[in-house]
Amino acid sequence: MIFGLKRPQLIGTDLDGTIIPFDRPISQRTIDAFTAAHNLGIHIYFVTGRPPRWMKVVEETFDFGTGICGNGALLYDFRAERILESWLIQSDELVRGAQILRAVIPGATFAVENSDGFHRERRYNPRWDKGQDDQGVSLIEEHLNQPAIKFLVRSQDEVVTADEMLALADASVGEFLTVTHSNPHESLLEISARGVSKGSTLAKVAERLDISSDNAVTFGDNPNDLSMLAWAGRSYAMKSGHPSTHAIATGIAPECNDDGVAQVIEELLALPE
Repeated sequence: MIFGLKRPQLIGTDLDGTIIPFDRPISQRTIDAFTAAHNLGIHIYFVTGRPPRWMKVVEETFDFGTGICGNGALLYDFRAERILESWLIQSDELVRGAQILRAVIPGATFAVENSDGFHRERRYNPRWDKGQDDQGVSLIEEHLNQPAIKFLVRSQDEVVTADEMLALADASVGEFLTVTHSNPHESLLEISARGVSKGSTLAKVAERLDISSDNAVTFGDNPNDLSMLAWAGRSYAMKSGHPSTHAIATGIAPECNDDGVAQVIEELLALPE
């Protein structure tokens, strides 16, 4: 036990590559660790870039906790399958963003997640949303007439990397949109409303619970986790995570496939209240 540290009051965790391995289900050790934390009265938030329809695995695994979806755009009750609160990108910002990014991102193609679901341009390759929009449109502007949960930009044929895309997009639309990515190996950007991030929404819910950042612990592995890793008093980047997460987190957790988050939570629960 580390002298002076106390058990956290809130735990916020990313899902994919953090507690959900890419090649197997959530482990029993991870389920047990989060269950023990919940039973001790710790508030649990599952914080992800996923849209609500991708939260079934969480609903089927945990009967506690709250979802933060779309990289902070939605506060989501996954048991009731109900959006509690939202912070969306407005239509005019979507149109402006598309016009600018089409000019600065080589091979840019677009998709959008809104209240009607997932929509894409025909050239956009929907690797994770196959079947959601089989037709596509010529230009995404046809679907930008309402607020969006998340705006997606893919570099067709991976002309530039995700990190290179992030730098180009942040320099061109960063004043009115929040740009990030969740996979350095795929040329795909995820865009939210200005000021909306995993960290901003986690900070809101913590304030409502009268929990300070010093009493929160977060876990993540990619740039879309940076805001919540930076916000929490104690934060853990996954060992195999993006270098930017290692630079900002206060600690490094073992690999996801080794139940890294569970290992850290077990240590945290041994601390005094």
